Amino acid sequence: MENIACNGSGDSQTSFYLIGIPSLQKSLFLPVFFIFLLLYLLILMGNTLILVAVVAEPSLHKPMYFFLINLSALDILFTTTTVPKMLSLLLLGDRLLSFPACFLQMYLFHSFSCSEAFILVVMAYDRYVAICRPLHYPVHMTPQTNTALAASAWITALLLPIPAVVQTSHMAFDNIAYIYHCFCDHLAVVQASCSDTSPQTLMGFCIAMVVSFLPLLLVLLSYVRILISVLRINSKEGRSKAFSTCSSHLLVVGTYYSSIAISYVAYRADLPVDFHIMGNVVYAILTPVLNPIIYTLRNKDVKAAITKIVCHQDPKSIGKP
Repeated sequence: MENIACNGSGDSQTSFYLIGIPSLQKSLFLPVFFIFLLLYLLILMGNTLILVAVVAEPSLHKPMYFFLINLSALDILFTTTTVPKMLSLLLLGDRLLSFPACFLQMYLFHSFSCSEAFILVVMAYDRYVAICRPLHYPVHMTPQTNTALAASAWITALLLPIPAVVQTSHMAFDNIAYIYHCFCDHLAVVQASCSDTSPQTLMGFCIAMVVSFLPLLLVLLSYVRILISVLRINSKEGRSKAFSTCSSHLLVVGTYYSSIAISYVAYRADLPVDFHIMGNVVYAILTPVLNPIIYTLRNKDVKAAITKIVCHQDPKSIGKP
């Protein structure tokens, strides 16, 4: 994407104009709007059900599910920073964002993205302790420890994007800066600037690599230890039970990093800007819409609690004739 030539300087008077998906025909705006709206409603409904189920069902008051409600809250916040504006763009043609609104959206989008990566690491650690150190689990995973781990993930993620966002806000922009995206993604905003974009592009890329690959490495290390411990279990039933406690988390991790890979390939490959935009849109929507589905279908305790809420049934009676 070419840098846009302009003469203005970035300040509170700058407005950002979202191009959206350049090649998307206007006749398709309404169908795409309804697809995004349906996905957003599924995200809100699915993750809210998990939040209510875990809070309301005493049998789910365990560390694993405490981290799950953090993940569900993040999915709601993550999508709410971007999807409503995309819906407004598609339905009403509302493409303008003020300078503060654009940078707030950018900051929140990347903060919540980082938070999700760190919460997945914490969930992997929880599974590691549960399977590799079962006798020490009640001692290690106390409510105080769980709260500290979750708070650390949130606070670290809220702090990490600040340098990139602040430095980007000091770049020069024209009075109307054109962003080739559906929302204020860091790279898209940087490329809309009149300034030299190389330092900010490099900083954003480095932060993205640290946030993506360091958590992934920690998750993989946890599962290597888990795999070694599981293979030492003599009974086939025991191994199967141990693996089943990790399956939902593994699917969520796979979905999360697959969407990152799609976004990364779309950016690095020599592809039209539309592919880069769609890669980011997939990243912004895919994981939040699949997480509640995965945990509802793969976890019988969550499924039972949600069924109790929806159908007013005793969760212990689920599956009984």
